[in-house]
Amino acid sequence: MRLWLHLESAAALVAGVAIYRAAGGDWLWLVPLLLVPDISIAGYLANPAAGAFVYNVVHNFVVGLALVGLGVWADSGALEIAGAVLIAHVGGDRLLGYGLKHAEGFKDTHLQRA
Repeated sequence: MRLWLHLESAAALVAGVAIYRAAGGDWLWLVPLLLVPDISIAGYLANPAAGAFVYNVVHNFVVGLALVGLGVWADSGALEIAGAVLIAHVGGDRLLGYGLKHAEGFKDTHLQRA
């Protein structure tokens, strides 16, 4: 099962980067933009439950796919790029073993319990 999850995550990372480039994203900005979704960790400053909620809203494929779809529909390269970056970021996170957070703590994820 772990192999399949890693393959799926790698595929999402590659697909996100491919969409990013197809939407006109510059290689120079890719790495800095891939770090932007981690700002959502700031939700943990309030409390673990709020932190998990904010983190999970940002770190899922639904939001990324919705942004790409909205960008295509609205002919907005910026929205497509934002969605692609989010898809690539989430794929990379999952590939490294970071998952959606449980409210009990940052290290409790849907992939592993601390």
